[in-house]
Amino acid sequence: MSSQVADRYHFETGIYRPPSEGGSYSLLVRFTRNCPWNRCEFCAMYKTEKFAIRSVEEIKQDIDAIAALCNELRQSGTTGQVTRESAVALLSRFPELNYHQGFAMVYQWLLSGGKTAFVQDANSPIMPTDALVQVLRYLRNTFPSIARVTSYARSKTLSQKKPEELSAIRQAGLDRLHVGLESGDDDLLKKVRKGVNAEGHINGGRKAMAAGFQLSEYWMPGLGGRGMWEQHALNTARVLNAINPHYIRSRPFYTIPQTPMWAASQKGEFQMLTPEEQLLELRHLVEALEVTSRVCFDHAGNYWTDRRGHLLFTHSYEGYKFPQEKQKVLDRIAEGLLADNRRPDFLNL
Repeated sequence: MSSQVADRYHFETGIYRPPSEGGSYSLLVRFTRNCPWNRCEFCAMYKTEKFAIRSVEEIKQDIDAIAALCNELRQSGTTGQVTRESAVALLSRFPELNYHQGFAMVYQWLLSGGKTAFVQDANSPIMPTDALVQVLRYLRNTFPSIARVTSYARSKTLSQKKPEELSAIRQAGLDRLHVGLESGDDDLLKKVRKGVNAEGHINGGRKAMAAGFQLSEYWMPGLGGRGMWEQHALNTARVLNAINPHYIRSRPFYTIPQTPMWAASQKGEFQMLTPEEQLLELRHLVEALEVTSRVCFDHAGNYWTDRRGHLLFTHSYEGYKFPQEKQKVLDRIAEGLLADNRRPDFLNL
């Protein structure tokens, strides 16, 4: 890429985002790099990278570069709108943009209406509050079409922030938080080196809710294996009941090569649950849930099927409303237990 084009349109884009915050719908803006904890034994993300908080100046420069690219896309066509014609015209003028890591993302985001943004990487609330507030306001002011800004967050970080700090971050324009709860069982959290206990999860979640964030909490069916499945399910339900987040999202556990938990499974030290056993664990948790959350299965890992071979649960980002649809979810679990569920090849690791 020529230095002129590289300087004008250069901005960083990370890899990871939740399914509901990516694809062609969200602008990906990098406030921090990688994960500040990065010790979870089930995770392979960011393992070769170092964590860094980007400066306010760097982030603003990225936002300006994205805005310049947006303006160029609009002006390159004949209608003043972002179209395939305008994108082709811009690429013909600057072929180097074919190799720009964020060009397609910005183009698709504009086509989808430019309504949402996802702040990367793993835990943007760890930034100094004043700096985070400043760049959130800058993002919102630069792109007034944005209706929702979302970020990953760690429970421990949220629990360590003062209520007034979280309120300031929320008022500056961060709307939704995705938190990796994984489990509510202290023994299991310690075993997988999550870096937070159940009380920390509850404290962080409650503070986020009190500050007005829309909160998604993720849990991992199967994370405790055969040795800890029951306490994993019941204590996770206990923590979720205490938080009562807007969303509870299922991310079934499977081992990833080269992670410590994969190594343990290879040695026979960790026994994975079968798909049927995962459904039994899921039933245990759902029966114990007393929430007004939406319970969601919006991920390819929720692969269970019914007796007709159809997905057992909807993969809609909005899932099932509790308590109204709690019995419906229990009925679907019962159906899944009657079906021939087997772990897909891509999870047989």
